[in-house]
Amino acid sequence: MGSDHTRSAPSAPPRVRRLLVVTVVPLFVATVLAAALLWPRGGTPQTDGGADVPRYGGTVTRVVTEACPPLPSSPEGTPRVGGGPCGTVDVRVDDGPTAGQQVRTPIPDGPGAPRVEVGDEVILVELTDPVDPSTSNWNIAEHQRGTPMLWLAVIFAAAIVAFGRWRGLAALAGLAASFTILLTFVLPGIGAGGSPLLVAVVGAALIMFVVLYLTHGVTAQTSVAVLGTLGSLVLTGVLATIATAATHLTGFGSEDATTLSMFQADVDLHGLLLAGIIIGSLGVLDDVTVTQAATVTELAHANPGLTRLQLYRAATRVGRAHIASTVNTIVLAYAGASLPLLLLLTADSRPIGQILTSEFLAQEIVRSAVATLGLIAAVPLTTGLAAIVTAAGRADATPPADAARRPPEPDRAEALAALSSPRTSRPDESDQTRTPPPSTATDGWPESNRSTETAW
Repeated sequence: MGSDHTRSAPSAPPRVRRLLVVTVVPLFVATVLAAALLWPRGGTPQTDGGADVPRYGGTVTRVVTEACPPLPSSPEGTPRVGGGPCGTVDVRVDDGPTAGQQVRTPIPDGPGAPRVEVGDEVILVELTDPVDPSTSNWNIAEHQRGTPMLWLAVIFAAAIVAFGRWRGLAALAGLAASFTILLTFVLPGIGAGGSPLLVAVVGAALIMFVVLYLTHGVTAQTSVAVLGTLGSLVLTGVLATIATAATHLTGFGSEDATTLSMFQADVDLHGLLLAGIIIGSLGVLDDVTVTQAATVTELAHANPGLTRLQLYRAATRVGRAHIASTVNTIVLAYAGASLPLLLLLTADSRPIGQILTSEFLAQEIVRSAVATLGLIAAVPLTTGLAAIVTAAGRADATPPADAARRPPEPDRAEALAALSSPRTSRPDESDQTRTPPPSTATDGWPESNRSTETAW
């Protein structure tokens, strides 16, 4: 915990703890019950994506390139544009029923085709001729990425634990819990035909409870962050519902959504859009709420004389600076994830007004705006709750430890009287601020005509 910048806050008084318990515990129980009722049963229904093509690992042993044959012309007389190099690739199959066998595949060609060299680990697919099932051919689908991704995950985890120590280890556990809830509840629940909005709200609340308490401990400060996050999530869901209804968004604004509708027609894409907004907002919301709760606690510790209103105003100023940078982070995150979409705008000849109001771009604008509004609401909500809890705990707490060390008024009077009277004995060595009296050289004190000021 040496790298943890927080300190133990004074424990909240019993009445504050009771208030937080009667508020947070029913919400947690309701979340668990809702998750149990919405939990998918019977597995996700099979989609119409076709039969699964066998995939096997292999290692490239030889690459032979050759000149490509001339391409035939299209019916209109325009030559068809060719792809990459031509030739063959020899691959040793590493798993499956044909493990150890050498197979020959054509060099991958076309947009996004992998570029292979000798020694590369690749994924092979075996395609069977529908006319003659005894005949099959092999093709390289993509590279194997398991090993480099495993090393990246190890470096990622090691860096977090090295910097955060026990808090970093708890953060990794919270990350694992988030992915577990997403993969076992949220995605299967939506895929099984459940309401995407309801499943996303319950899943986000479950992630919030597990991650925040696991990472930051069961404290009053964490409970305040939980309440602020939950309130902001509900507000974000309401705003997302109103905004998507007002802009008549259908959820078909991306190619992925259109493809999903072909494979799984019963998925509510409009609800899926709302679910994406809520899940995407959660990661930023818990950062803001935890920061605001910790800021109020640190301000109260640094200056115990601050009132609730002063705590709220001071922490809100910190929150404004945090929001100003986080808003830019949200917009850039969405822009980075949608760069191919944004590049299409440069090739679109329509007026800019039509482009901005089109389904595919309006969806991203609404997503960013709603997430930002929920984020802004999280600051005053969490800060107000934290100021109330912190001030109540400070009012009912015992006096601070340094108050016991403050000398009372009679002691000050006695000290002044002692300083004004002649000193006849050697002062206590622990009092380095008092002026030592004159004495003989054998006492080790300076002469009476020497300066007696303590050197700084």
